[in-house]
Amino acid sequence: MALKTFTPPVGPSPGTAFEPQIKVLEAEFGDGYSQPTPDGINNVREKVKLNWDGLTEREMSAINAFFMARKGAEAFYFKPAGYDRPLKWTCKEWGRTLTDGVWKMTATFVQSFTAQI
Repeated sequence: MALKTFTPPVGPSPGTAFEPQIKVLEAEFGDGYSQPTPDGINNVREKVKLNWDGLTEREMSAINAFFMARKGAEAFYFKPAGYDRPLKWTCKEWGRTLTDGVWKMTATFVQSFTAQI
């Protein structure tokens, strides 16, 4: 099954946060010396926090339905601002808030290195 591409009905609001996740194995020795090494070939993965402000119920429902369909486990393609091509991501964390009839959504994407294409 081919991976879906996330194309929200409206782009994320300003304020997208990019926070790489780094996995390093490190042996520490008694004299203060340490020996770090990358944990695997993909030890650096991107983490992106997105916000959507001022959504209609229809826009919020479309974004929420996409995340619910992936169930936090299925990867998808998405091209955040600042990237020249789409990357594979998973989304295990998202939420929505309703204030005075206007929806706000947040989502955290983590880069996926699955074999799925």
